[in-house]
Amino acid sequence: MLKNVAVLLLDEVHPFELGVLCEVFGLDRSDQGLPVHDFAVVSAEGPVLRTHAGFTISTPHGLDRLDEADLIAVPAGSNFRDREYPEEVLDALRRAVDRGARVMSVCSGAYVLGAAGLLDGRRCTTHWRHAAALARRFPRAVVQPDVLYVDEGQVITSAGTAAGIDACLHLVRQAYGPDAANALARRMVVPPHRDGGQAQYIERPLPRTSCDTVGETLVWMERHLDQEMTVEQLAAQAHMSPRTFARRFQQETGTTPYRWLLRQRVLLAQHLLETSDETVDTIAGRTGFGTAAALRHQFVRSLDTTPNAYRRTFRGPNAIAGAA
Repeated sequence: MLKNVAVLLLDEVHPFELGVLCEVFGLDRSDQGLPVHDFAVVSAEGPVLRTHAGFTISTPHGLDRLDEADLIAVPAGSNFRDREYPEEVLDALRRAVDRGARVMSVCSGAYVLGAAGLLDGRRCTTHWRHAAALARRFPRAVVQPDVLYVDEGQVITSAGTAAGIDACLHLVRQAYGPDAANALARRMVVPPHRDGGQAQYIERPLPRTSCDTVGETLVWMERHLDQEMTVEQLAAQAHMSPRTFARRFQQETGTTPYRWLLRQRVLLAQHLLETSDETVDTIAGRTGFGTAAALRHQFVRSLDTTPNAYRRTFRGPNAIAGAA
């Protein structure tokens, strides 16, 4: 259930992280078939709050508004690492978790959750610049500094700035399915996927390049993921020598042909697991991995989960398994 969302503000809140939460959960896009939330911005420290950008924010909602929220989100703020927090704020967060609601932090908002004791014994993350300090201040928290977000069920933490978008889209996808999350990502004009760290359950991206030299080859590769490819074959496709092709590919995509191809195949497998009833063996063939064992190996390496576990996340416990 994700119908009622409250954003908890403290003094010197960061406007960008607040804006992310408002953009995802606070706008009415029902005309596009997207979900609508009962949304409120809540002040923890008076009706008027300062932002770190030099302007103020006012809201009529106080802490009592948190008691009806399905999700309470805490954006980043200045000096969150060192400051103390009102006990009534921490009590409200603890009550929310006790009654089954979820709490989420963006960037340094994790310090607020930590002060409430909600990170104790849980995996969590924050901006990499704050990770070591978070671990020192809350030694019972299991801080993971190299991921974009961590979902621990009722407690979700995300890294700096735009990683909050990834975490929000993850929650939307859990609540409403991949179509809603992908449509929202397109509406917000945000990248449908970012490599690194925590698995991101979003639609695979189209090939992108800043130049024309390998652009057509990228499109061809994306359309033939089920086929074997060598650098020599791709270079011939691009009318280049293998050495020149490999150099241009690295310059224009930031990665090697093998790594680019592997990532696209994993992303296609994610999409098929989310949206189809095909067996894992069939998906392995369609994505160029060949066997379910090979797909499983790369899936675990890339996403730290198995194809079947990934499918169950979106299709439920009765989803077709096919292979482990």
